[in-house]
Amino acid sequence: MILVVGGAGYIGSHFVRHERGRGSDVLVLDTLEKGHREAVLDAPLVVGSTGDRALLDAVFSQNQIDAVVHFAAYSSVGESVTNPGAYYRNNVGGTTTLLEAMRDHGVRRIVFSSTAAAYGDPVRLPLDEDHPRQPINPYGRSKVMCETVLQDFHVAHGISYVALRYFNAAGAHPDGLIGESHSPEWHLVPIVLQVALGKRPSISVFGADYDTPDGTCIRDYIHILDLADAHSRALDHLAAGGEGGIMNLGTAHGNSVLEVLEVCRQVTGHPIPAALEGRRPGDPPALVASSDRARKVLGWAPQYESLQEIVQTAWAWEQNRRY
Repeated sequence: MILVVGGAGYIGSHFVRHERGRGSDVLVLDTLEKGHREAVLDAPLVVGSTGDRALLDAVFSQNQIDAVVHFAAYSSVGESVTNPGAYYRNNVGGTTTLLEAMRDHGVRRIVFSSTAAAYGDPVRLPLDEDHPRQPINPYGRSKVMCETVLQDFHVAHGISYVALRYFNAAGAHPDGLIGESHSPEWHLVPIVLQVALGKRPSISVFGADYDTPDGTCIRDYIHILDLADAHSRALDHLAAGGEGGIMNLGTAHGNSVLEVLEVCRQVTGHPIPAALEGRRPGDPPALVASSDRARKVLGWAPQYESLQEIVQTAWAWEQNRRY
């Protein structure tokens, strides 16, 4: 059985759906503070926190857990700046408590949800895993700390891990049963689509004077099901005795904010008014992944390679969202 921590969240719920489709037994652990009970569908769910050691002991004692996939984290960059304590306590503290429980119950494999925010402002593109780790906000720093904790537990206790550094997750399951739902929403694609639906008056474009072809920030957008598939492959890799470590997940192709806007206009058929604003502090001009390591080691490759395909699934979800 696979314990999926944070399995009621955006990325976690899509992984649960994907992994159950492969025939795996899955148990979800989630506080439902950020996640949604509806997103779990009919998968078994325990409501609770990685910081609750007694609950973790009960979960590991009462279930035959073979591996853990860990999505549970606070992940808003802006919130991490104003409330860093919550991010270090939840992200780093929760991960440490989870790893201690795994150690004591003999569970030796974990796939960890990390982030491209570990890199900070890039000194070269595309970003590979050997790029310096220079996070510029508490969220990114908390994930780098977690990666360090994972490595230390690997050395001390033989816990094998793969830490997957995502770039910009987007899209939704094509059948429309699950999708992206944050409150408040901070990801670009759903915000733009909410403008198309009349839920917002316009979209703010922060900065149009960057050193990029159209002056707006460039990001690497990756479909949520491609992320889910990479986690399954990472589990298989560890189960086969493969060497763990850190791997990027991205398409190696970037799209600017204005390109995202234009694709959303094409997909929705709505004009989507935009307002140009000043730059936001801490926004790098471009973040694009090199995912060569994941492709080589895991045999992984994105199946949704065009932004239009990604937006189409997100648009289908936004028009008929269930939670």
